[in-house]
Amino acid sequence: MREQKFEQNLDKITIRGARTHNLKGIDVDIPHNALTVVSGVSGSGKSSLAFDTVYAEGQRRYVESLSAYARQFLERIEKPDVDHMDGLAPAIAIKQKNQTRNPRSTVATATEIYDYLRLLYARCGTVTCLHCGGIVKHDTVDEIVTALFALPEGTRTYALFPIERAEVKIEPMQMPTVEEEADTPKPPKRSPKKSAKASKTTVAASSFNLTDTLKERLTELRRRGYNRLFQQTPGGENKTVEFSTPESLLELDFSQPIFVLIDRLALNPEIRSRIVDAIETGYRESGEVQFFTMPRDENEKPAKLRFSLAFECTTCHRAYREPEPRLFSFNNPYGACPRCQGFGNTIDFDPNLIIPDKSKSLADGAIAPWCTTKYRPYHGEMIRAAKAANIPTNVPWYDLEPYQQRFIEEGDGTYPGIQGFFRALERKKYKLHVRVFLSKYRGYALCPDCRGQRLRAEARAVLINNQNICETSALTIAEAQTFFDSLQLSPTQLEVAGKILEEVRQRIHFLHQVGLDYLTLDRLSSTLSGGESQRIQLATSLGSRLVGALYVLDEPSIGLHTRDTAKLIRIMKDLRDLGNTILVVEHDPDVIRSADHLLDLGPGAGELGGQLLAEGTVAEVTANPNSITGKYLSGRLTIPVPKYRREPGREHLKLTGARIHNLRGVDIDIPLGLLVCVTGVSGSGKSTLVHQVLYRALMQALGQTEGSDPSPLFRELTGTHHLNDVILVDQSPIGRTPRSNPVTYIKAFDDIRALFAAQPDAKRRGFGPGHFSFNVPGGRCDVCEGDGTVTVEMQFLADVELPCEECNGTRYKSQILDIKYKGKSIFDVLNMTVKEALVYFAGHPKIVDKLYVLDEVGLSYVRLGQSATTLSGGEAQRVKLASHLATARSITGRSTNETAAKARSRTLYILDEPTTGLHFDDVAKLLAAFRKLIDGGGSLLVIEHNLDVIKSADWVIDMGPEGGSGGGQVVATGTPEEIAVNPRSHTGHWLAPVLHLQTPKQESELQVTA
Repeated sequence: MREQKFEQNLDKITIRGARTHNLKGIDVDIPHNALTVVSGVSGSGKSSLAFDTVYAEGQRRYVESLSAYARQFLERIEKPDVDHMDGLAPAIAIKQKNQTRNPRSTVATATEIYDYLRLLYARCGTVTCLHCGGIVKHDTVDEIVTALFALPEGTRTYALFPIERAEVKIEPMQMPTVEEEADTPKPPKRSPKKSAKASKTTVAASSFNLTDTLKERLTELRRRGYNRLFQQTPGGENKTVEFSTPESLLELDFSQPIFVLIDRLALNPEIRSRIVDAIETGYRESGEVQFFTMPRDENEKPAKLRFSLAFECTTCHRAYREPEPRLFSFNNPYGACPRCQGFGNTIDFDPNLIIPDKSKSLADGAIAPWCTTKYRPYHGEMIRAAKAANIPTNVPWYDLEPYQQRFIEEGDGTYPGIQGFFRALERKKYKLHVRVFLSKYRGYALCPDCRGQRLRAEARAVLINNQNICETSALTIAEAQTFFDSLQLSPTQLEVAGKILEEVRQRIHFLHQVGLDYLTLDRLSSTLSGGESQRIQLATSLGSRLVGALYVLDEPSIGLHTRDTAKLIRIMKDLRDLGNTILVVEHDPDVIRSADHLLDLGPGAGELGGQLLAEGTVAEVTANPNSITGKYLSGRLTIPVPKYRREPGREHLKLTGARIHNLRGVDIDIPLGLLVCVTGVSGSGKSTLVHQVLYRALMQALGQTEGSDPSPLFRELTGTHHLNDVILVDQSPIGRTPRSNPVTYIKAFDDIRALFAAQPDAKRRGFGPGHFSFNVPGGRCDVCEGDGTVTVEMQFLADVELPCEECNGTRYKSQILDIKYKGKSIFDVLNMTVKEALVYFAGHPKIVDKLYVLDEVGLSYVRLGQSATTLSGGEAQRVKLASHLATARSITGRSTNETAAKARSRTLYILDEPTTGLHFDDVAKLLAAFRKLIDGGGSLLVIEHNLDVIKSADWVIDMGPEGGSGGGQVVATGTPEEIAVNPRSHTGHWLAPVLHLQTPKQESELQVTA
């Protein structure tokens, strides 16, 4: 092989001869400190270049710098297939997939905001007493002096400290349970009355009861120059005693508090130094100091001021531990709620099962267990208690005030409440029928102690601006930005926590910039979409202020409304301006146009791609006749607006009163037999409405219930008789193991295995279709069990997947690979792309028909055996769509009557952003597949931000007007043209230019009025 010499250039990443996957030995230069976008049709090699070549080589070089333990695996880790790569910076990949499954991870913890919040509350929080609500703090010398000078000038005071240093008893780190809180404190038992004679004897005895410890203390104090003792009798008489001799102590009652007199003061500014000395003396000797005022005349009342060095309540003097950051961590036993251990919920009685229909009133039987014959008397008792407490019994449960709901749940002294009812039944669990009854109402319920806030009571008692850390975490990003921007700290607090507050404000600002202002800080990371997760990582990266790094991003605009794309572009440019190199795989036209440098790959997918069609500035690529992306950017190629739209017919789905999260009684009307798009800004309630309410309601109506009863989430659903089935085609993986792949999901692999089993060699050796499966023993490799890889556990690093040494990654035994069809083994077939397989299996219509649908939805580049774990969310969704398209065709094909076929396939398909990962050219193919599903008798309900899909829809339901609490309403419904001219619709503002209509309002005006 001839040697090649490459020049080193530090201004750019130089790649020569990249052949990873389908790349055709391309040469690419990626400039440093610039925003470079890689575009091209789906499957053209964008991810192969950005992630599997550039990022993979960056990671390999990083691991190379680690310990010998890690390096011993390097010879088995594949290097990217590239001749030369130079100028590579430390690489950070930010992918679409949400990898977080930790139930403790939240938006705040993922962005490090929570770490700073813990510090902020530990250093600047005001601690309140759990028992009386008083302020818990140290009394500083300056605060004491200020308090004394607030008294009238000339006031006579005695400065004192207790003769014995009080033992500081810290309140135990244990929060009272609900049962303890419910119980009223019982008065202490009174001791039996003693006779007057016995009482006098006791007092006399106690007066002379000097212990050895007390004698030593008095002697020590006298030796140190303290000669006066002070005592205030229960009658209010003040005694000052010189204890020069033991006989002088006879006047004191040692059963009552005794103080050492430090100084006698007449308050005025000139004696400030004496006051300070007295305070410091008291703190040094006993940890506290007290000031008794001495009235000059009878009308004045004496006052007693007590100050303590200990961290204690100023009202009830209970001592507490000082807050520290770990107290505010729900991942640490020191701070987590003891009952739920920081999860926020427990396996307990589920309120959603006890009150399944929250639209019912108390009188109508909202409390399900009390509607049974056996426990009906409890219902009557509850109605009587509610009327006595002035709680209305004829309004829906969700319209009751929180304190009224709490009364029904917790009860009072005479009425046991729902919780008391179940506590009473718990004592009868030895009876089988009681255990069966209780099991009906058990589930994951909100922790009754912390109310889902996850922290123990001590942490929740620390406030900033009258708000604890749990309440702050429950704010949306937009609300949190307002809260922290307006937060005023004292000069002392600002000196301690100014930098902390600055970091919190900065990170919240970055989250707001990437269009996530509708998310709450305590939102679980596992519930985020891939796009949301990626933008959070992006905001975290910007917050870390790294310099000189290479960021590789995978379609960050996914799930983002067109209105918010400008914010995303701005944050990527901010990251670039810090001194970083940004490499983005993207299809969004606005992001592509904002690039400093553009790489366009193509011309086709799979083996037909992998070539560099155009490179340079956006203007240069747009002018290049070879670039498909350039043709769409310039307008030479477009997805046309439909010449006609299907009009709504008689068949409709009508959902009324949807009420969950930010939805507030939403009503929607969905015409069937059409392509209906649900649009709106991020966080406006689209997924909540479609996934959590409509889909679950339809499943229940069609007898396919899964999970809890959705009926409390809406008032009424009509029109379900028009449907036979509802199918959710979401972006969840099609499988969790490496053995899952597209060809098995669409059921084409069964026919392929049967074809190989029918070959003469297979028959002669007795191989059946099962021998060609890698899911069951027989023909698969026994070492890797058909995975093709083995996982090596690395002690301090993430586990490494390596090719199986037994089968070399082929998944099968050698004798199975000897069976050939048209010169290729079963392993060779699994390595084919869909486009190659369509040619290879020509003449086998059963296989070709199933594979053809993958090509129709833009997946011609995917390999038949590609692991499901490597598919993006958008690819997994389109594989599911292809499977349903094939099913719809089989129904149509089996029926000779077209009308009868449509009636049999009356299915509603629900899709969530199916254009994820699709190039302009592939969106046109997807729309053609949609039309075929509708022609087969189906209906489509699509959540989408892509303007090409929205303009091609028959009907649009636009949610908004804003995200989070500012959304949850239907802003507009109608055809795309009607949405485009609606002045309240953000979607309409951006849709109008695509439909060549006049924009109704400027976006800035729209945001003010919305």
